[in-house]
Amino acid sequence: MADLEIRRENGILWLTLNRPEQMGALTTDMRDQILDELAQARGDVEVRGIVISGTGKGFCTGADLSQPRGENATPWAGQVREMMRTGGARMLRALWEIEKPVLAAVNGTAAGLGAHLALVCDLVIAAEGVRFIEVFVRRGIAVDAIGGYLLPRIMPLHKAKELAFFGDSFTAEEALALGVINKVVPAEELEAATREWADRLAKAPTFALGCSKRLLNRGTEVDMETSLDDEALIQSMVMGSEDAQEGMNSFRERRKPEFKGR
Repeated sequence: MADLEIRRENGILWLTLNRPEQMGALTTDMRDQILDELAQARGDVEVRGIVISGTGKGFCTGADLSQPRGENATPWAGQVREMMRTGGARMLRALWEIEKPVLAAVNGTAAGLGAHLALVCDLVIAAEGVRFIEVFVRRGIAVDAIGGYLLPRIMPLHKAKELAFFGDSFTAEEALALGVINKVVPAEELEAATREWADRLAKAPTFALGCSKRLLNRGTEVDMETSLDDEALIQSMVMGSEDAQEGMNSFRERRKPEFKGR
């Protein structure tokens, strides 16, 4: 079985981390495959959304630290900086920026980079009792995998610091209370709940969703005037799309719209 299962089904690109014995630990090959798939999906109008899931008891417990590290077991600062910018952070940034909706189905423990792999997605459904862990401090290192950017944008700053400083796990239920995930379901219902939302995304106006994602992500970084300018510019493009015309026509004709993602 492949470490990363890839399939396209009803307009959705499914990426499943399939290393249950390693709790979904991510290899460099898996990371590169995900990046390749995202690059292809970006320009493919047939891809209406993306789902990332795992198998077994782990969603993803971060990078696979058992992989050979070469002769330099302790790389010098310049090497570390380059590794950080070109490694897992590049994959997470691609998920944050891709103008298609991304849904995480968190089946098991999500730790370190794996926690951020889930939380960087636009929508997150988790199984009951799943744990998220900011594991970096347990390894004696600072938070990484875009955590310094991501965490204070999705939760209160003091909570982000608590998780980063102590490395304590927090459950799916606690994550839901914090507002950093969308839904918690029994483990046996996770696949059905994921498919329900994936099907809705596959029938949505994909271009408009991608533009909304861009506006919302950028909204935390700019002032109101810039945000309003962004909205006006993007809406001027969206209004000319086939889906926008279909939305207007279906409203006038009092019928359900049939969006094509264009």
